[in-house]
Amino acid sequence: MRTPVLAWNALPAPLFALLLSALASPAMAQAAEPSALQTAEPSSQPAAAQAATGPGDGTAPAAVANLHGQFTTVVQYHPAFTSPYRGPNSLDPGNSGRETVDLTLFGGLRLWRGAAVYADPEIDQGFGLDDTLGAAGFPSGEAYKVGARRPYFRLPRAFVRQVIDLAGDGTPTALPSAANQLPQTQAADNVTLTLGKFSVVDIFDNNAYAHDPRGDFLNWSVIDAGAFDYPADAWAFTYGAAAEWTQAWWTLRGGAFALSQRPNSRDIDGGFHQFGLIAEAEERHTLLDHPGRLKVLAFVNRGRMGRYDDAVALAQARGGVPDTARVRRYASRPGGVLGLEQELGADLGAFARFSANEGAQEAFEFTEINASASAGLSLAGTRWRRPADRLGGAVAVNAMSSAAQRYFAAGGLGILIGDGQLPHYGREKIVETYYAAALGPVITLSADLQRIVDPAYNRDRGPVTLAALRLHAQF
Repeated sequence: MRTPVLAWNALPAPLFALLLSALASPAMAQAAEPSALQTAEPSSQPAAAQAATGPGDGTAPAAVANLHGQFTTVVQYHPAFTSPYRGPNSLDPGNSGRETVDLTLFGGLRLWRGAAVYADPEIDQGFGLDDTLGAAGFPSGEAYKVGARRPYFRLPRAFVRQVIDLAGDGTPTALPSAANQLPQTQAADNVTLTLGKFSVVDIFDNNAYAHDPRGDFLNWSVIDAGAFDYPADAWAFTYGAAAEWTQAWWTLRGGAFALSQRPNSRDIDGGFHQFGLIAEAEERHTLLDHPGRLKVLAFVNRGRMGRYDDAVALAQARGGVPDTARVRRYASRPGGVLGLEQELGADLGAFARFSANEGAQEAFEFTEINASASAGLSLAGTRWRRPADRLGGAVAVNAMSSAAQRYFAAGGLGILIGDGQLPHYGREKIVETYYAAALGPVITLSADLQRIVDPAYNRDRGPVTLAALRLHAQF
């Protein structure tokens, strides 16, 4: 891929300071977090957004276009840890640190009533630890499976969205101008259609407390359901279409998306010969006067994928190390997710996810997790007079199927893991905590700490402790 000539670390210091100063200006203080498509449901909107968007008649000001942006950099480090051996996809047992940077613009243009087109050009640079290898629950959601020393340009999202208002008794919601959202008044009951290039988890498996590596947790198996092997390229985006039907206290979602041409590929199967189908049902409720959401999701991927046991059998017959690429055939890989988020108080929320998938075949897009459970809490800083700050804590436990264990024990490699051997399997256990401090209306500095026990399911290696600093700015 061609990249710009200018390296990110070559930006003059005054220019970088000017950028942060501009982002911190009061005129830019009303932006929302630009981490998703933000298709809105009345009961899931923050109370402040419902109360303070648009004039008093309940309408939102019409706008032909809008523009928002964000900048995020993450520096992550781990000290040396116990490792009697390592393989091609192992986490480096020595002292190691890496950084990632991304700068994104979010542009929207209204087409007609309820319809808009959005495009999000982005510049990326940097690497995840060990080129984003070594743990099934990888410790940085800001690290892609593609790294580069020099900044490079890409277009992760380019899509059209149509909102169709339905007649109903609910109060219309005035939505503010935000990333991938033009200001508009939206009926409580509606149908939302999205078509183009975006990320599956922009719409599915959303969670108010654990879903945004630019603002909350970082670990892959905390910000998303670990066993949700959703269609995506190596940057986590794909082409597809989704429909959402919202009524009163529930929403039904469905979508069809293209898989990569090969597992973990940069190239998407544009002909949809390999694809994934996803359905999700969401229930919204109130518990002791506090809102909550319960979600049930099912998915199935159809494509050329290899069975772990077939790869092991072929290697035993012909010699060498098992490789799923040598035994791929057209097959299905289903799975499901149960998700929960619940407000416990005005400044405290809880979340949990449980997920599993068919474990006989290789992971296609996300990571080598066949079953996962995660849960945690998110606390606003109101009690110590910093209401814009956030403190979060979470735990996650990831597991592999017996077929996957045999494959990796024989020396097989996967998307993210492969220590060359696996004599002593153990579930991968993760603890993460972060504190996000608001330095101004649009700038946040976060500290993140993680502990991974049995990384890549290997009881012989680790545990490993990881620390990260994250700077995020948005307008």
